[in-house]
Amino acid sequence: MARLLATTPCAGLDLPMTIGGARLSEVELGPVTSIAPFAGRAEEVEARLGAALPPPGRVGAADGGRLLWTGPGRALLVGCAAPDLRGLAAVVEQGDGMAGVLLEGAAAREVLARLVPLDLRDRAFPEGATARTLLVHMAVTLTRVGAESFEIIAMRSMAATLVREVAEAMRHVAARA
Repeated sequence: MARLLATTPCAGLDLPMTIGGARLSEVELGPVTSIAPFAGRAEEVEARLGAALPPPGRVGAADGGRLLWTGPGRALLVGCAAPDLRGLAAVVEQGDGMAGVLLEGAAAREVLARLVPLDLRDRAFPEGATARTLLVHMAVTLTRVGAESFEIIAMRSMAATLVREVAEAMRHVAARA
């Protein structure tokens, strides 16, 4: 009988890696759940979550996890299990179908500037900001988690492409230094 081994989304992708002034490492996301409250039910969803849904472009705290704004009336609950929201919201457990990486260091913003169509300056994308965007051709959720730190969440099936694209941009930025 075959023995199945659990692996992380970025297993075998040579992480962590440091190139120039940037470091890329895998993030253990824990449970990930997409939540979209039904019309008129947002307050009840917030009561069950024990937290307010985040305003556009921001991250909110949840009991043991984080709520990432992912669009009008939608959030991604990361790091803790979702409460029972039957009848209140469309809920999709993402399981281990998501990959998370952390890009950090003095060159992190410059690396991302080559990959995403966002203004990443402090006043436009401060700590605690999040956005659904494209990274090259992949849909990702980008969150600023520190002064020089960005978390990138993509579909697990895109993990190798995500790491390859970010690593290539890291090499290009390092070559200019």
